[in-house]
Amino acid sequence: MAGPLALTSGEPAGIGPDITLAAWQRRNDLNLPPFYLLGDRAFIAERTKALGLAVELAEVSPEEATAAFARALPIVATGKVATARPGEPDETSADAALASIRQAVADVRSGRASAVVTNPIAKNVLYRAGFRHPGHTEYLAELAANGGRAPQPVMMLWSPTLAVVPVTIHLSVREALAQLSTDLIVSTARIVVSDMRARFGLANPRLAISGLNPHAGEDGTLGMEDVEIVAPAVEILRSEGIAARGPLPADTMFHDAARKTYDCAICMYHDQALIPIKTVAFEDAVNVTLGLPFIRTSPDHGTAFDIAGSGKANPSSLIAAIRLAARMAAAAP
Repeated sequence: MAGPLALTSGEPAGIGPDITLAAWQRRNDLNLPPFYLLGDRAFIAERTKALGLAVELAEVSPEEATAAFARALPIVATGKVATARPGEPDETSADAALASIRQAVADVRSGRASAVVTNPIAKNVLYRAGFRHPGHTEYLAELAANGGRAPQPVMMLWSPTLAVVPVTIHLSVREALAQLSTDLIVSTARIVVSDMRARFGLANPRLAISGLNPHAGEDGTLGMEDVEIVAPAVEILRSEGIAARGPLPADTMFHDAARKTYDCAICMYHDQALIPIKTVAFEDAVNVTLGLPFIRTSPDHGTAFDIAGSGKANPSSLIAAIRLAARMAAAAP
């Protein structure tokens, strides 16, 4: 791994600071790679006190983070001061959250960090401050563009037992249907295959591609989308030498035996992909953004305002995100 991982603060009033502190405390037992938290040291110190933790904090540069990691949680300042109390976002929340994301991406692109790990954001808080993206994924694509053409970001939810990708992401079901196309399925699958080869070490990833309609449309009797949109995409992918099967009935794709037959399930819309993985791997699923010129992972849960600052937050998904980011960074060319 070329450098430490850059962890964003996420929504300051959420559990991001809590789970980051908890992960750092378990760094030796779990043999975690070095990471640093982007944020306001005084704010993190206040949260540490509220949680009753004996954690030393060290404000450092990214280059100093690895050396500091053994004795203290490294904090890299973003220049934005956060004042939100646990569970109570305030006027500083959006600026602090977005500054940490921008800085993490800048650090990775400059070589000072090896990957971005994002803590959960509160999109409603960001929207009130003028944020215009549906979520992290789309914002990261804009940052990756750096003033040029934005890449197509692909959201993968990964766990040791299941990996899924929704072709359409943060859209209503009506809008997802309107945007679904053969070209979008093909471009999404190509990105999945490319990144699984380059960053997951799979020479020939196997894709299971779901149908859109119940029973994959029953040969058109339950809708023509699977015949006219999904099946042609599968044929294109197969013609390119990609191990793709489909369109498959989504209701039979996720039982134990079925999951052994593929490396990633490509689904047509958000809930079709996320319901199964959050059912079978809620504690250890990781959100991975593919198609970017840098590595980004994230815990697969929200800000949990109701338990922020209470010590009840489970760091398992963040720990899984840290480990996966390090694994991907080690495999990256």
